[in-house]
Amino acid sequence: MKLKAKLTLGIGFLFLVILVFGILGIVSISRLSIDADKILKNNYETLVYDNNMLKALDELPGNQKAFNYFESNLKKQENNITEFGEGDATRLLRTNFEELKRNPNDSSNYREISQAIQLINTINQNAILRKNATAQHTANSAIFWLTIIFSILTILSFTLTLNFPAVISKPVKALAEGIKEIANKNYGNRIVLEQNDEFKELADAINTMAGKLDEYENSNLAKIKFEKSRIETIINQMKDGIIGMDENNHILFLNAVSEKMLGLKEKEIIGQYAPDVAIQNDLMRRLLQDEKQNELKIFADKKESYFNKEVISVSNEDQLIGKVIVLKNITPFHELNEAKTNFIATVSHELKTPISSIKMSLKLLENKITGNLNEDQAQLVDSIKDDSNRLLKITGELLNMSQVETGNIQLNIQPCPPYDILQYAIEAVRVQADQKHITLTVNAATNLPKVKADKEKTAWVLINFLTNAIRYTNEMGEVTIDIQKENGKVCFMVIDYGKGIESKYISKIFDRYFQVPGTIKTGTGLGLAISKEFVEAQGGSIHVDSEFGVGSTFYFYLLS
Repeated sequence: MKLKAKLTLGIGFLFLVILVFGILGIVSISRLSIDADKILKNNYETLVYDNNMLKALDELPGNQKAFNYFESNLKKQENNITEFGEGDATRLLRTNFEELKRNPNDSSNYREISQAIQLINTINQNAILRKNATAQHTANSAIFWLTIIFSILTILSFTLTLNFPAVISKPVKALAEGIKEIANKNYGNRIVLEQNDEFKELADAINTMAGKLDEYENSNLAKIKFEKSRIETIINQMKDGIIGMDENNHILFLNAVSEKMLGLKEKEIIGQYAPDVAIQNDLMRRLLQDEKQNELKIFADKKESYFNKEVISVSNEDQLIGKVIVLKNITPFHELNEAKTNFIATVSHELKTPISSIKMSLKLLENKITGNLNEDQAQLVDSIKDDSNRLLKITGELLNMSQVETGNIQLNIQPCPPYDILQYAIEAVRVQADQKHITLTVNAATNLPKVKADKEKTAWVLINFLTNAIRYTNEMGEVTIDIQKENGKVCFMVIDYGKGIESKYISKIFDRYFQVPGTIKTGTGLGLAISKEFVEAQGGSIHVDSEFGVGSTFYFYLLS
C-alpha cells in the first residue's frame, strides 16, 4: 500500500469518528429538543391559560376587566388544543362561559366552569408526564448508543495510535541511519525497506546515489590526491609565509617559510586550534591579535626582517569556510628605503654648502664695489639667483622627506591661506600636466579661512595627489582640484577620471610599500604613506574614495 493511501486511511478514519459522533449528537439533541418543545408549547402553555382563567373567575362577577381577561385566555386555549379529550373539555368550558356572559350576575355555573378548567389541567398534566417519560427514554437510548459507539471507536483509535506512527517512523529511522552512513563516506551501506511505498522508492534512489558516489570516490581519489600534492608543492615553493585555517581557526596547513618563522613543524600543529598554539608561540599570537597591523617586524634569516601581513577570507557561496594569512617579505624595500633616505639626507646636506657659496658669490657680484654689471650680466645673475633659490628649496624638501621616512618630522605650523598652498602645488605640476595636455580645473570657495599647517609639507601632499592624478589620467583629460570649508575644517580634494581603484585595495592604499597590482611601478609605494604622515602630524585626516573604472578622489582635511 502506498504511503498516500495509508495516510488517507488513517486521516479518513479520524474524520469518520468525528462525523459519526457529530451526527449522533445532533440527532439525539434534536430529538430531545423536539420532545421538550412539545411539552413547553403544547401543555405548559395550556396550564398557564387555565391558571389565568381561574384567577379571573375568582374576581367575577362585577369586574369587567377580569371578564375580558378570562375571554382572552379562553380563546388562546381554544387555539392550543393538542391532547385527546381536551377539545371536549374546552367546548364545555366555552358553553358555560357563554351562559355566564348572558347572565353575568348569575354565579350558579361557576362550579361547572371550574370543573371544566380542572379537567383541561388534568389532561395536560397527564400529557406532560407521558411526554417527559418519552424524552427520558430518548435520552437513555441516545446515551446507550453513544456509549457503545464511543467504546468501539476508542478501541479502534487506540489501536491506530499505537500502530500508525510506526508506519512513518520506522522507514524514516532507517533512511536517517542510511544517510548518516553515506555522509560518513560509507558508500557501501544500503538501505533495506520491505514495504512497497514512497519510502521504498526514496531508499532505492539513495542506494543508487551511494553507488554512484562510491564509483566516483574510487575513480577520482588518485586524481584528487595528485592535485592536493601539487598544490602543497606550489605553496611550499612560495617565498612568502602562508598559514591556512578553517572557519573555526583550526590550522589546516603551513608552508616551509611559515615553519621557519614560527619555529614549528606543520605535522605537529595540523588540526590544532590556532589560539591554543598562540599560547606557546609569540609570533602566532601576534598574527591572531594584530588584526589591524599590516606590517610586522620579525626576526628571520638571522636578522630583523619586515613582513606585510595580509589576511584573505575564503568563502564558498557567500559562506566563510576559512582564511589564509600571507606574510610577504618586504625587508628589501626597507633596506632600499633606508639606503635611499641616507643618500637623500647626505646629498641634500652636501648640496647646501655649494648652493650657499653660489648665493654668496651672487651677492658679491651684485655689490657695486666689485664693479657694475651690464644688462645681460644682470639678467644672468638674476637667473642664477632664481635657480639657486629653487635648488635650496628642493634640498629642503628632500630633507623633509628623509625626516618623514626616519620618523623625525619637523613641522613649522602657522596660519596659512589655502590659496597659497593651491598655487604652489599647481605651479609645481604645471609642466607635467601640459606635457599630457591635461586640464587642471580649480573649484575653490571664496573667503576660505586660513589653515593651521606647514605650508611646504601640505603643498607636498597636494603635489603628490596631483602627480598621481595626472599619471593615471589619459591625455587630453581633466583633473579637478576642489577646496571647500566643512564643519570648521578646510578640505583639499583632487579628483581624477582614470581607471580607479578596486574596492579590495582601498584599505591598503596608504600603507607603506603598497602599490595597486596592475599599475605603473614608478616608486617604492611610499608617496601616499608619507602624505598620510604629513597630514596626520598636522592634526588633519586623509581619505580616498574610488570606483573602479570611473576614477578616484583623494582628499584631506586641515583645521582652520
